[in-house]
Amino acid sequence: MTLSSYLIGLVAVSAAMSLVMTGAWLAWLRTRNSGWIDTIWTFGLGTVGFVAALFPAGAALTNRQLVVAALIAIWSARLGLHIAQRSRGITDDPRYAKLAAEWGDNAKTQMFILLQKQMLVSIPLASTMLLAARNIPGLLRIQDVIAVLVLLAAIAGEALADRQLRRFRSDPVNKSKVCDAGLWRYSRHPNYFFEWLGWVGYALFAIDLTGAYPLGWLAIAGPACMYWLLVYVSGIPPLEEHMAKRADYRAYQHRTNAFFLGPPRAAKP
Repeated sequence: MTLSSYLIGLVAVSAAMSLVMTGAWLAWLRTRNSGWIDTIWTFGLGTVGFVAALFPAGAALTNRQLVVAALIAIWSARLGLHIAQRSRGITDDPRYAKLAAEWGDNAKTQMFILLQKQMLVSIPLASTMLLAARNIPGLLRIQDVIAVLVLLAAIAGEALADRQLRRFRSDPVNKSKVCDAGLWRYSRHPNYFFEWLGWVGYALFAIDLTGAYPLGWLAIAGPACMYWLLVYVSGIPPLEEHMAKRADYRAYQHRTNAFFLGPPRAAKP
């Protein structure tokens, strides 16, 4: 993949993601359920990445393009359906609802601007998918096999964490309790950890240690961007801001890592 073809692809995915987030804004205007924003984002990014991966770089599709496109489709379908199911069961996402209340009469305009900002931070993610698929054509490397295993582990791990949380919350015995069962015993946000891990997998597809594909190193922006979003911006901070008011959650914070999986720490004496 040449620099010029990469830049053309970057412009194309940026325009496509802008349309996706405009569609998410229109869905929010119609339903006033901001949960659909993340649903549309997931399916939209998956579709954009899938098309970008399969758009032929030459006369025929390569094995790498096919494998990366398949993994993108699996990730997008699994996560998108999970968020859609969750969105059907709520009237609004509290994170977006809080912002809309603060904006007041200017909520429509501010929400559109916010979603276009989300489009901007989606560009490194779509770019990472594009770079992963367009690495040097030919047979898959050992590194690509590792990338496949990392991505499959990430998708399975995130699905397991989501299922464990859903099962915990569905049990009336656990009403108002903090979920620390299964993977949630080792991380306060194991679903976020595995989501980030998947983007590491795409970067592994793109990076070429021989130096034959220097553009591939740009794919590091994908996992770096996702880590920043989840840990510092729209992931952990807004979710824990409210929960930290509870004594039992503060105890959970003390003994459990926020992001990376690790053994629980000893309780405070």
